Amino acid sequence: MTAGGAIEVDESPFSDFLGFELLLAEEDRELLSRVRAFMTREVEPVINDFWTRAEFPHELVPGIAELGIAGLAYDGPGCPARGALVDGLVAMELARVDPSIGTFMGVHGGLAMGSIMLGGSDEQRERWLPAMARMELIGAFGLTEPEVGSAISQGLATTATRDGDGWVLNGRKKWIGNAAFADLVVIWARDTDDGQVKGFVVEKGSEGIEFTKQEDKIALRVVQNAEITMTDCYVPESNRLGRAESFRTTSDVLRVTRMGVAWQAAGCARGAFEHALRYTKQREQFGRPIAGFQLVQDLLVKMLSNVTASTAMNARASQLQDAGQLRDEHASLCKAHATARMREAVGWAREVLGGNGILLEHHVGRFVADAEAIYSYEGTREINTLIVGRAITGESAFV
Repeated sequence: MTAGGAIEVDESPFSDFLGFELLLAEEDRELLSRVRAFMTREVEPVINDFWTRAEFPHELVPGIAELGIAGLAYDGPGCPARGALVDGLVAMELARVDPSIGTFMGVHGGLAMGSIMLGGSDEQRERWLPAMARMELIGAFGLTEPEVGSAISQGLATTATRDGDGWVLNGRKKWIGNAAFADLVVIWARDTDDGQVKGFVVEKGSEGIEFTKQEDKIALRVVQNAEITMTDCYVPESNRLGRAESFRTTSDVLRVTRMGVAWQAAGCARGAFEHALRYTKQREQFGRPIAGFQLVQDLLVKMLSNVTASTAMNARASQLQDAGQLRDEHASLCKAHATARMREAVGWAREVLGGNGILLEHHVGRFVADAEAIYSYEGTREINTLIVGRAITGESAFV
């Protein structure tokens, strides 16, 4: 803290140990610096209170919008088109301060905007993407259902039935981030005629769709998840994603956003590490800062190693994405690795802080809890492992 009480912003965090930010062009490093400053000055001082109350800080959205990071990697109407690497480093920067804000942006700018970018017609992209990039419209992504998660490609039960100039949707969705207040929800449903999975944009206020906020979460409490029930929900043909004719499009979206989750995991681990490192320099035992204890330094170095290894893997995969060469197994390996290493790192950070590690005032406890959600969503470790295993052996071990 400065004398006036303002939070100091470290423009070159020590946790970027190998200088990954130097891979970026100067203008992209400047963007990363603006994101870091906003998250440190505006989000970090208030986020514990919102986390405790399980509420979303809507007043922060205009400031996030001014950063211009929604749909950062997409080259669509109104989108920044800055590339996957800078998008990933920004995602890590968001999660470094608060994984919930990182998830909110991942759902809006990644899953929802990505569905329209990859599955929408030219007209639909023009209709929705510019307003979503400005964050005048907030998006959500409805895929997971109450009875099926990992097996969603085969077990998706929500149906879409053609009815004149539109479609009628019936079914339920669960764990839908942002849905409690979103303006647009991309719903994936199975066409009762051809059995293929198609995408539909359901706009706020549509009849036949109900949202119930999910309560009592122990992780990502700021994210407003909702269960969705659709009963004869009518959607016009103009809101059916024009290029989404099968689950292949859904998979294309998930491949890209799975990388976003890998970056969030690295950011969650990085945030916990930085708070733990700061704590060790201030906390004294036996007449000296605990940062000088061998066992504490061992834990700090193990945390930094995990953060650095995950960042390195993610950076290379993002370079492949920018080159149009990212495959499903690449994203799955990154997600499985980064989330496992994140879980270790936040646990070690909690260990460094001792009893204080469970107090929100020290932040680490929030990262420990939030890591549990990041570990599971966008494909569990086991599912991502099987995707990679299939790629390297040529044999599918899926049931």
